[in-house]
Amino acid sequence: MQIGKWKFGISPINWVNEDVHAIGDHYTCHQLLNDFTALGFTGTENCRKFPQDPAELKQVLTTKGLQLTSQWKGVIFADPSLRQEELDAYRRHAEFLHYMGAKHVVTCEIGGSPHADPRGLEQKEVQRLTDEQWKYMTEGLQQAGEICNELGMKLIYHYHASTVVEHEHEIDRLMDMTDPKLVHLLYDTGHAYYGGTDPLTLLRKHRNRIAYIHLKDVRDDVLQRVKRESIPFIDAVVQGVFTVPGDGVIDFKPIFQALKQQDYEGWMIIEAEQDPDKAEPNQYARQSIAYLHETIDSLI
Repeated sequence: MQIGKWKFGISPINWVNEDVHAIGDHYTCHQLLNDFTALGFTGTENCRKFPQDPAELKQVLTTKGLQLTSQWKGVIFADPSLRQEELDAYRRHAEFLHYMGAKHVVTCEIGGSPHADPRGLEQKEVQRLTDEQWKYMTEGLQQAGEICNELGMKLIYHYHASTVVEHEHEIDRLMDMTDPKLVHLLYDTGHAYYGGTDPLTLLRKHRNRIAYIHLKDVRDDVLQRVKRESIPFIDAVVQGVFTVPGDGVIDFKPIFQALKQQDYEGWMIIEAEQDPDKAEPNQYARQSIAYLHETIDSLI
């Protein structure tokens, strides 16, 4: 889908959750791709419901006129003992995305995250990095960025709730400690707001590093309850903290004005991470498309 000069894709996570497999598990690959194309989208990210064989996946997406734009890759670069293993896995992931025609590798440090760290840490809070671990993490990210550059791709760092880079000062530190030619930024409106950062301020501050965008909105009443009751991130998602652009508290008009001023030309992926049994994905996608048209058309 294109509005003006901007390309919009749709994330399967609006239908099928990648962390809580019970959410949306009834959907098939066929249903997802039919929905995406019926809505007018030409780009999407990878999904656990899609074929696992790269050749089969490429054929299926090509038949539907869809481009795979990226796929999440969690890394543990803050632990130097895992560095080579992590870089080898990263290269395989990047090579897969390169084969699929993608230009961006969504990347996030998941070490120390209570919901994402695969080592099964016994903790409820994020295990914050020491100065030494920050050094290890950013070194690893830059090495991964070099792999992406070799393939003509970009590493785009996804700051994310309940990880070691989620708040504004952590995003700033990451940008300060990394080479802009090796580490780019994924601008996620919903995770910025969830982490206590004004999305517009973040966009203006790091506009030269942004190479890929996730558009999601936030239900502020749910977020305030999440904060009051210290509800874990995954539970907050299940309870509907996120929604599509235009259905929450974020004002997207000045965001699009700023993107227009900086001549942003990359993908924008619409996300919601909702339970499809409570928020029918096609209905919410159509609602968001109408909002985006109305908002962007007023700027053209």
